Amino acid sequence: MAAQKELCDAIVIGAGIQGCFTAYHLAKHRKRVILLEQFFLPHSRGSSHGQSRIIRRAYPEDFYTQMMDECYQIWAQLEHEAGTQLHRQTGLLLLGMKENPELKTIQATLSRQGVEHQCLSAEELKHRFPNVRLARGEVGVLDKSGGVLYADKALRALQDAVRRLGGQVCDGEKVMEIKPGRPVTVKTTSRSYQAKSLIITAGPWTNRLLRPLGIELPLQTLRINVCYWREKVPGSYGVSQAFPCFLGLGLSPAPHHIYGLPSGEYPGLMKVCYHHGNSVDPEERDCPGAFSGVQDVQILGRFVRDHLPDLEPQPALLERCLYTNTPDEHFILDRHPKYDNIVIGAGFSGHGFKLSPVAGKILYELSMKLTPSYDLTPFRMSRFPGLGKAHL
Repeated sequence: MAAQKELCDAIVIGAGIQGCFTAYHLAKHRKRVILLEQFFLPHSRGSSHGQSRIIRRAYPEDFYTQMMDECYQIWAQLEHEAGTQLHRQTGLLLLGMKENPELKTIQATLSRQGVEHQCLSAEELKHRFPNVRLARGEVGVLDKSGGVLYADKALRALQDAVRRLGGQVCDGEKVMEIKPGRPVTVKTTSRSYQAKSLIITAGPWTNRLLRPLGIELPLQTLRINVCYWREKVPGSYGVSQAFPCFLGLGLSPAPHHIYGLPSGEYPGLMKVCYHHGNSVDPEERDCPGAFSGVQDVQILGRFVRDHLPDLEPQPALLERCLYTNTPDEHFILDRHPKYDNIVIGAGFSGHGFKLSPVAGKILYELSMKLTPSYDLTPFRMSRFPGLGKAHL
């Protein structure tokens, strides 16, 4: 096989939502970009597939809420360019005990950032959302800007936009070797590429690419059960009934968040999931013995029975997704400590989809040596010990 070398401005490895937005920003700024994907598109092996994700401004951290302002603008711009609906505003209902510290922190952040929201007592919730049953002491906060992103449509729109703007999308090409340098060389199963800069957005496969480059990030891959629950009366939890997305914070019996989206992806089924899973090797995510997640589904079943009485308490459909988590669940958006033309976006921890327009913009800025639009202190890999130059 003859090596084919094409010098371009940037190579992006990984065509999930982060890689796609990075390539989109590069192509928009007239950079010659190649987007590499090891699987044939579309695929369901990573973290960006499926029909829907929640979008929200409700975060405990001011920096995410601030980033979301620009994210909403870029999502709207992409929707306009694609000529297809990628977002639906439904509101996001946060549920928790009145004294829950995270709920109070989110409420304070929304107030500080001037985001329109409403605090709902148990009585107000019962009146507004009669098919949500609350335990004693539980209250709600409604982030009115929250809603649903149509994930698979968004991915397709971005990949189309990258091509339209002159970028290349090369799927079915697994990266076999990265040779640092100026230019950086990337060898795939098909050919060899050269670029001025490289951006790695490879999700669960990030460390496989980084180890030969001298670093290993503290990333944990979790397999998540994505559960759909049948409505006893079709449409009762649907958008047509003005039912919002929701996020349960520390609600019994779940030690981790539980989230849900109004029915619509599958007629008569509502997506309610547990924001947690068990460790898995990404190469074995489809192995039946890898992890059944029975305990997580049981926790969800009890939550559905107690809080969403108009759903059947057993899942009607179960899909799977991968999270790649950092220890603090904040992203990594940074340059390689030794090779400054290699940029890393990783550890999106199950909440990166909505923020990908800005995460992709930051990765573009880092790769082009531009001043980042945001303070990157929360996202630098140096916050984790043992990753410094001494280890290279």
